[in-house]
Formats: sequence, C-alpha cells, structure tokens
Amino acid sequence: MTGLRSVLIANRGEIACRVIRTAKRLGLRTIAVYSEADRGALHVALADEAHAIGPAAAAESYLRIDRILDVAKRSGAESIHPGYGFLSERPDFAEACAAAGIVFVGPPAGAIRAMGLKDAAKALVAEAGVPVVPGYHGARQEPDFLAAEAAAIGYPVLIKAVAGGGGKGMRRVALPEDFAAALEGAQREAQGAFGDPRVLVEKYVLSPRHVEIQVFCDAHGHAVHLFERDCSLQRRHQKVIEEAPAPGMPPEVRAAMGRAAVEAARAVGYVGAGTVEFIADGREGLKPDGFWFMEMNTRLQVEHPVTEAITGLDLVEWQFRVAAGEPLPLAQDDLAIRGHAVEARLYAEDPAAGFLPSTGRLRALDLPAGEGVRVDTGVRAGDTVSPFYDPMIAKLIAHGESRDQALDRLAQALGRTLVAGPKANVAFLKALAEAEEFRAGRFDTGFIDRNLDALTGRAAGIDPDAVRAGVEALVAAVAAPAPGRGSPWDRADGFQLGAGRRQAYPVLVEGEAREVVLAWPEGGGALAVEAGEGRGAAPVVVPTERGVLVVAGGRQVAIEPPDPFDVDLDHAGAGGTVKAPMHGRLVAVFVRPGERVTKGQRLAIVEAMKMEHALAAPADGEVTEVTAEAGAQVAEGARLISIRTEDDA
Repeated sequence: MTGLRSVLIANRGEIACRVIRTAKRLGLRTIAVYSEADRGALHVALADEAHAIGPAAAAESYLRIDRILDVAKRSGAESIHPGYGFLSERPDFAEACAAAGIVFVGPPAGAIRAMGLKDAAKALVAEAGVPVVPGYHGARQEPDFLAAEAAAIGYPVLIKAVAGGGGKGMRRVALPEDFAAALEGAQREAQGAFGDPRVLVEKYVLSPRHVEIQVFCDAHGHAVHLFERDCSLQRRHQKVIEEAPAPGMPPEVRAAMGRAAVEAARAVGYVGAGTVEFIADGREGLKPDGFWFMEMNTRLQVEHPVTEAITGLDLVEWQFRVAAGEPLPLAQDDLAIRGHAVEARLYAEDPAAGFLPSTGRLRALDLPAGEGVRVDTGVRAGDTVSPFYDPMIAKLIAHGESRDQALDRLAQALGRTLVAGPKANVAFLKALAEAEEFRAGRFDTGFIDRNLDALTGRAAGIDPDAVRAGVEALVAAVAAPAPGRGSPWDRADGFQLGAGRRQAYPVLVEGEAREVVLAWPEGGGALAVEAGEGRGAAPVVVPTERGVLVVAGGRQVAIEPPDPFDVDLDHAGAGGTVKAPMHGRLVAVFVRPGERVTKGQRLAIVEAMKMEHALAAPADGEVTEVTAEAGAQVAEGARLISIRTEDDA
C-alpha cells in the first residue's frame, strides 16, 4: 500500500492493463480513459471506472492534455500514470499535472526536458563524464551542411530525429549519394511523429550491440541500477526480442555501464524509473571502453518485464512508491540477478511483406502462459487491431535458470500461440528464438536484416498444408446439405456412380488466383485436395465472411473462393498495378500519368502508425493512372498507380 489512493492511467492497450493490475494489488482506485475506437477495450473493462476523451485519432484523444486533466479532476484522481508512448515523455504534461495538484508518476519535467532532445542530452551527459557516440549534435539543419558533417564523420552514418524514439525518424546511410533522400524521409517522419523535424548525424557503429541499463532514483538522493537488458535484435531500429542479463556481459563492463547510467540520471536530478541506452561495439566482445551513450528514456520501457523477472521486483509498484515520496525499497547491494529472461513482442504485422502493419478483427487469439512464461496483453479475441495505434498484440516473457532454458520456454510458448485475423509475427519470433547463431550469442543489431529470408520464411512460400486445409473447409461448406435435407447426391465424401475423377478448383490464396485439384477415388471415399507436399504444420482453420483463414506454423493464409464479379476490367492483365499495402495516409506521390518509370523506382510513400513505407515500381513501363493525391487516406489493397509494362504492351 502506498500513500496514493487513486490513479488515472493516461494510456491504452497492454501498458494500461499492466499498470491497472499493480495499482489494484496496491489498493488504488483505477481510472481509465478511452477514445471512440477503444470503447470496448480490455483496459476499459479492467478499470474501476472509465471515461471517453475523444475520437480515435491519438491527436484528438490520448494526446489531449486538457481532456485527460479534465477527467482527472472530475474523477478525483490523486495521480496520473502515463505508461509509455503518447504523453509519457512530454514535460508540459508533467508540469500541467503539478499545476493541477495531481501527482505525476514519472520524473520531474526538468529531467524529461533535459533528456528529451538527443543532442542536448548527449552534451549534458558528456559533461558528466559519460562516453557519447561521435557525431554532429548541433542546431544547424541545412541539408548541404549535414551532408558535409556526415562525410567528415565517415560512412556509414545514422540520421536520428532529435526528439525521436521507437525507430521513427531514423535512417542508416551507407553511401553519400543516398544521404539526401534519407535525410528528407527522416525529417518528414520526425515531423509527423514528434512535431519536430530536427535530426542529428552520428557514426554508425559496426557490429553494434544495443545494451540498456534500468535505473531508479527517489526524491531522497538515492539512485540504483537494476542491471542491463540486451535489445540488439531489431528491425527498422525497433526492438523485437529483449533479454536480461546481456549475453557475454563481463562483470566489470556491467559495473562500468551501471555507474555511467546512474551518473547520467543524477546529472538531470532524475526521480523515478528510467532507462539509459548505450551502443556497444560487439566485434570483439563487450569491453569497459567500448560503449557509448545514445539516449535516456524518461519513462517505463516496453521491455521492463525481463528486468522484473530476473530481480523478482514489480517496477510499477516502485514507480508508485517513489511518486508517493517513499525512498527506494532496496539499495544497490541488495539487488541481484536471478536466472535469465527473454521477451518477444507479438505484433500485428506481416514479416514476409516487409513487416507491414496489419489491421482487423482478432477472430481467434490464444496466448498460452505456462511454467516460466508470462503474457502481457491489452486485447482479447474479438477485439480489433486498428490503424490508429501501435499494432502490438502482446508481450511473451519467458524466465529460466539459464538463457537456453528461457529461450526454449519462449519458443515453446510461441509454438502454442494462435493469432487469426490480422497477420502476426508469431513464426518470425519463434524462428528468432530458435536461431542457432542468436542462441550461441553471435548477434548484433544487423542480425535480422542479414538473415531476413530464413527468419520470415519468405523463400519457402505458402505452406501447401495450409492451402489444403483451407480448400477442404471451403468445399465442405459448399457441399454440406441443408439441415434435414440430406441427399447422397449432395455428399462430399466421394459418393459417385462412375470411376474416380479429378477436377480443377479455382481459389484465391492471399488474393492471388490459383488452382488446386480435387480428387475423388474410384468407388467412392474421402475427397483429396492436391496442393503439393506440405511441411507438417498442424493447420487451424478460422471461418470468415468470404472464406477461411488458415494458421499453420504461426503463419496465416487467407483462402477464398473467387468472386466472378470482382474483376477490375479496366486494368485486367496489367502487371504494373501498385496497391496500398496497408490502411494509411498517402504522404507523397512522385509520378504522373505518361511518365516512364524503371523497376524499383520510388513512386509514392504511405504512412501508417507514424512510420513511412515507400512504394516502388514492380517493373519498367509507363504510368497510365494515379488514383489518389498526397494527403488522402487509402485503404489496404486500394489501387493507387497503374503502370503499362513492356509485357502488357
């Protein structure tokens, strides 16, 4: 029990549910807020009370300080927990809470402001003796000047949004000729995500390891670190799998990083939970002089459960206690590492299609917790993954006595996980947990990119077992007799008067036309679907309005009967149709009808969930039609650009 009696959670999804669980255990009254899109969300159901704060768009709901504070006052909330994302690192939000007499469960506004801009933060911690990555962290933003600084630093370089986080506004540039386009994209993405287009340019560390230190400070001058987490498995600079402790971490490096992290926190008068992130050169193992400060996240991290697993602590409880004015419960010498923990972020995205976010209703969801496995989620079966927010479905956290045991438990849990509706990265995560090089400790932040085809299963294509199971379900649904009107002529079990026969059956597999063969044996018997040799995965079939979703080996395949009326006659046979890969906003269009384009040329940019996705020409040809303008909202699968290819001509 803390001195606080109530808390408003200014967030949604998994982290809101996570905070509510601890708050209730401590006896706090919990108050949720929700947008129109989240009216039926899990965090709303778990809280003691819930209040609407606006439309689905975050800018009109979860980012509205005035509306959240209005709810806090009307509900009598003594404190506000910001979670992570949204307003969690906004100093003006912390100041507004203080002005309203409400306890902000987080650091002081001054600490958030000091660490919120990467350039200023690097200068500040450098003065405190913390090593920083070489680069340009100044105020000038002219493209030619930044290009000159990049050349002086030496390629490869990393462009990073000054106010950034979560991989947004970040680009790795290997060649000088690519710098201008990368800078433009990073600045535009930074403006859209943070309202600040400024960037810094840093040396890109070869074979980088991303290692971060969890720190905690109270208002009484006490500060500790709760050891490290390794977050090197990333794609698009976003973390995928995190673990604690870091593999191959020597005690002297852990001590050096811990001291540096605590000094960085003390330099800004920090109070509460924070994470100091370092980049380390992993080419010859971790060394005391081989790591550099990247940034400090002035909030709870997504990956905090792995620290909780190896320390046996509840970090959200510590946040509440520190916010209530209590001293830290433990001193540095009281803290110890117990075993190993690893966390996988389960997202609604399609790894085989470049990790494009996927939206839609969760028609089936099974997240099996078990021995040594914890599941944190903010959704249930039947909920909708919308295009308005982060596409996280859940976090799976496995703990064991050893790293191998933790990874085994994670892989086994992922093998039992079922997601149907939006595409999900289940199979990708399982492949990572089982990857031989990763398990041997031979990895860095480029590991996923180097092994992308093998990890995503892209090269293997669609599992014939999934196609077979889907077609069998479709045929059974079509052939099933109406209740009470069974007839031998309607049966799908192979009843026939003649010899065995085979029949081509048209079907749409992931929207692409395909034919499979239906075979009835001579003399009757079970129908067989000939779709090729499968890979042994046990398929799960989930019906939809038009067809079925089949999940096999963690990968989802949509199978539908073709609709003879669903034909784009104007562009039938056009091999150069460019469609929107997901629901989002068309940021830019770079071509007009009549222009010649070459295969791979950038044609347009679609933004979803604050991340940009470039659309490239599938072949050489001439643009015949552009159906949408920049700024328009486009639906997944919408035809945006048509190209008459040389084959069409």
